[in-house]
Amino acid sequence: MLFNSFIYLLIFLPVTWVVYFLLNTRKFTMAAKAWLILASIFFYGWWNPVYVPLIMASILLNFFSGRALLFKEQEAVGYRRSVLFFSVSVNLLLLGYYKYADFFIGNSNRFFATDLPLWHVILPLGISFFTFTQIAYLVDTYRGDVKEQDFLNYSLFVTFFPHLLAGPIIHHKEMMPQFDRLKNKLVVYRNVYEGLFLFFMGLCKKIIIADAFARIANLGFNHAEALGFIEAWIIVLSYSFQLYFDFSGYTDMAIGSSLLFNIQLPFNFNSPYKALDIQDFWRRWHITLSRFLRDYVYIPLGGNRLSELRILTNLVMTFIIGGLWHGAGWTFIFWGFLHGIALVIHRLWKKTGVELPRACAWGVTFFFVITAWVFFRAESFSRASNIIRSMFGMNTIALPVSLKKFACLHLPHISFGGVFEVTQVGGTYLLLLLTTLVFVVISPNSNEFYRRIKPNFIHASILLLLAGYLLINLNKVSEFIYFNF
Repeated sequence: MLFNSFIYLLIFLPVTWVVYFLLNTRKFTMAAKAWLILASIFFYGWWNPVYVPLIMASILLNFFSGRALLFKEQEAVGYRRSVLFFSVSVNLLLLGYYKYADFFIGNSNRFFATDLPLWHVILPLGISFFTFTQIAYLVDTYRGDVKEQDFLNYSLFVTFFPHLLAGPIIHHKEMMPQFDRLKNKLVVYRNVYEGLFLFFMGLCKKIIIADAFARIANLGFNHAEALGFIEAWIIVLSYSFQLYFDFSGYTDMAIGSSLLFNIQLPFNFNSPYKALDIQDFWRRWHITLSRFLRDYVYIPLGGNRLSELRILTNLVMTFIIGGLWHGAGWTFIFWGFLHGIALVIHRLWKKTGVELPRACAWGVTFFFVITAWVFFRAESFSRASNIIRSMFGMNTIALPVSLKKFACLHLPHISFGGVFEVTQVGGTYLLLLLTTLVFVVISPNSNEFYRRIKPNFIHASILLLLAGYLLINLNKVSEFIYFNF
């Protein structure tokens, strides 16, 4: 079920909310948790009920593995280590089967001349997120940070619908105590107000902004071989803004939905295009994934405790894994590799003690990030290389047909039409790109903005008008980009 659908907005969310608080106010707290679990499973199964047993089996495996990890006797050290290794391995194998089986088979056929048939495995929604969430739970339990022994609580931790399909990647200790606070079992109208405001801000980002940029971005990437210099930059910026507002919008809607139930999910998006270096970018973009990669990949590999060469190698390895997590493709792996190399360069640059002017630092970071997005989005290296070549002026320069009347532009290396003619991109769209760029760099983000909103008649009226406008324009349901990961 999608956040940006009528069934979610008008039926699922209000019914789930009303029943949950009705049960809590009558002190049926266990029943309220059970209701939220059942509603979340229904939410997950709406896409395809066939995969409900998969998530339930995953929950059972990891709950009982977590229980086994609670043994603290000295003689149980080896046993606990074996349980952790087994349970994490099963999680990774499950993820590997659904997400990477055809990728490995295809590469075996390509590099080793085998003739294995593809399995055509369908990727279940959310499997990357609930797998990483549960791996973090197992490691935290092994370390003694979590001591969950209640199956109902654990099931709610995994299935709670606002974070289930595309994150944030949560920790048990930061989330589950919130469900047991007495004040959170009653309706908190401030949270309802802020949650609705945040949700509709996110919905606006998705259907008004992200989906508008998506049309141009998709058309451009589908015609990568025909792009000229200016077109390539328009397409790359369009996709960069599509991805930004799509993911930011989803995060807002997830946090807003959760806040209606008095549960604060971790902040996951902090104006990443304001970053002044690549490390700053990863502290702002998909914050919970960055945290996971740091705590459960980079630090176990040795972190900053080893030689400089090993540290740099671990950085690259961590981001290659991060790239592979996003998708089963060499372009994703290369995207992760690029970010790993960028972090290596950043670390070495810091040792020189030289600081770039803020404008220059921002420009270098933004240019690298949007250029790397080309590999993140392109379906093949050939399409990515065509776009990169066009970005650097190695192909033709195409301009809108409307500019053909200017005789000074009649030069051999300039053409008219191309993708411009198909998309009807003109001055208005170019102005939109420029305005959006300024907006993402100077405006406050959702987390900063919604906390400033005070419940009053004016703000409530704005919220109602925004909600009404969005519902009227909710005529085409589109998936979020991160559902593919």
